[in-house]
Amino acid sequence: MPNTIVELRDVAIYQRESLVLSEINLDINKGEFVYLIGKTGSGKSSFMKTLYGDLPLTQGSGTVTDFDLRALKEKDIPFLRRKLGIVFQDFNLLPDRTINDNLLFVLKATGWKDKEEMDAKIEEVLGRVGMKTKGFKFPHQLSGGEQQRVAIARALLNDPELILADEPTGNLDPQTSVEVMKVLQEINRNGRTILMATHDYALLLKFPSKTLKCDGSKVFEVVQKNV
Repeated sequence: MPNTIVELRDVAIYQRESLVLSEINLDINKGEFVYLIGKTGSGKSSFMKTLYGDLPLTQGSGTVTDFDLRALKEKDIPFLRRKLGIVFQDFNLLPDRTINDNLLFVLKATGWKDKEEMDAKIEEVLGRVGMKTKGFKFPHQLSGGEQQRVAIARALLNDPELILADEPTGNLDPQTSVEVMKVLQEINRNGRTILMATHDYALLLKFPSKTLKCDGSKVFEVVQKNV
């Protein structure tokens, strides 16, 4: 099925020898916005890491953007990640260079060569998150919310099929969290598939969407009112 971005069947996820999650069966389809919720330590990050190739899949079968996770070799991981946009809680911006140079660094690292094309792409993604005028600034000159917008822009650089956002509002105050969520919602409306791990239930109520829950070593879909 061409519209399935993530497909997991009978998957178990391990951190070294210890079982974190088991019997995972789920699909994420193109264009969906999906929350991943659960207590700290319930396996949300391990789940995310498996999808972007940081934890090897050793049990069950899984595909992410047509990559077979069971057959994924070390050398394939950069190509998988080019189809993904990953947004972390703590922004992960390089402090010693401007926002434009942060984004330029990613483009060069993923094989872009043409300076004009790179500049145009950087302007485009910053425009999409409302940060077009801030490219010359350094990360420490931006607020937390602005840094997270830049991190989202960075995730868009290679036109990803799937954005994995791991607690993207975890370090932000409630008002800023809502602003960042609106940016993610807009990106989703433009056709990007998003999986967002969060423990911010206020956002789920404000922006209801399909919700997966990690609990008791399982991952299952929940109806919003049972969250």
